[in-house]
Amino acid sequence: MELMKLITVTVSLFISVTVITADYVRPQPRETLHFQLNPKPAFYPQQVHTSLAGDKSMRVTWVTDDDSSPSVVEYGTLPGRYSSVAQGESTSYNYLFYSSGKIHHTVIGPLEHDTVYFYRCGGQGPEFQLKTPPAQFPVTFAVVGDLGQTGWTKSTLDHIDQCKYDVHLLPGDLSYADYMQHRWDTFGELVQPLASAKPWMVTEGNHEQESIPLLKDGFASYNARWKMPFEESGSSSNLYYSFEVAGVHVIMLGSYTDYDEQSDQFSWLKADLSKVDRTKTPWLLVLFHVPWYNSNKAHKGEGDGMMAAMESLLYAASVDMVLAGHVHAYERSKRVNNGRPDPCGAVHITIGDGGNREGLAHGYINPQPEWSVFREASFGHGELKIVNSTHAFWSWHRNDDDEPVRSDQVWITSLVNSGCVSEKKNELRDILMAP
Repeated sequence: MELMKLITVTVSLFISVTVITADYVRPQPRETLHFQLNPKPAFYPQQVHTSLAGDKSMRVTWVTDDDSSPSVVEYGTLPGRYSSVAQGESTSYNYLFYSSGKIHHTVIGPLEHDTVYFYRCGGQGPEFQLKTPPAQFPVTFAVVGDLGQTGWTKSTLDHIDQCKYDVHLLPGDLSYADYMQHRWDTFGELVQPLASAKPWMVTEGNHEQESIPLLKDGFASYNARWKMPFEESGSSSNLYYSFEVAGVHVIMLGSYTDYDEQSDQFSWLKADLSKVDRTKTPWLLVLFHVPWYNSNKAHKGEGDGMMAAMESLLYAASVDMVLAGHVHAYERSKRVNNGRPDPCGAVHITIGDGGNREGLAHGYINPQPEWSVFREASFGHGELKIVNSTHAFWSWHRNDDDEPVRSDQVWITSLVNSGCVSEKKNELRDILMAP
């Protein structure tokens, strides 16, 4: 009898401790960052960031206040010794009473994989260094959306900087400039330490639109500042494109441009998928801003139109993972398709929790849908390490008192390894060949 009482008490204590530790108390919001004026010479390269630009090439982007500054990048594998030089292009834009600096885009290459390069922009100024991604597995992606410019943004960036990643993926909502164009400049300075050293691959969100009817088209600032490899991937728009790194094919789609079956984006997506060789790139990832699978009350159903147009195509193509932002919280699904768990569907992850000024989306719909595995309204970032052609490790790191706490993790098996790709080969062929 005494033994039974002891067991009962022990079990009760275990359950109590489990419940207490599961009730995470979220820290308070943090204020928007304020940046001090730090005048620099007109030729000085500012807001330096890098991105992938086709096979063995990277694009270096920076801004100068000097209109005569050349769009030249000198680079090499030794500090201060530049064995190569590349000439690029430049642009600028006006937005009401704002005039941007000269925005330079220069592609450098061919580059060796998994190699550190030292480079200088415009022929003078400081030296930067970048590291190219590996040619083979393993490869690691840092993932976070809806960054903004708050104290939590700074904490998230510090945590990402501790991650040994190769490429940064950002599914929309970068600067939260929201028509205040100088906020694009401060965002560029905020992310420069990371974005100048590793490639940042981004797609647009609603906060990049900034359209003014009859006066300004949408995405003018975003397209001028964050040029992605759309031309290199056969796209006619900077709002959707694809790229490959190691054994991964990554497709970046646009939630805020036409996506129906008659759209240019849909036609491009079919053409891009027709070129994917799963023996060369066994992993297939897709990113866009508005999630399709979302059990949060915030932005509920906003992705339904795009989902109705494209989910069957992505399912037939055996997409492994879909990463989205927009909802300021974290959620991970099972493999899912057409609203139900499906072993040949994609894992959907919402990670719009970078640290923006709008705060977190606390309200979830109950009961939790069958397809939803883990959900939490906290700021943080994700890390996706694709170990080999069959297995990847996903982890989500919650911001907690400025420490990156791993709060969700899972091993994911590729659909190539599961046999789904070969099973759906004919289905994909029929969709791709349809007019």
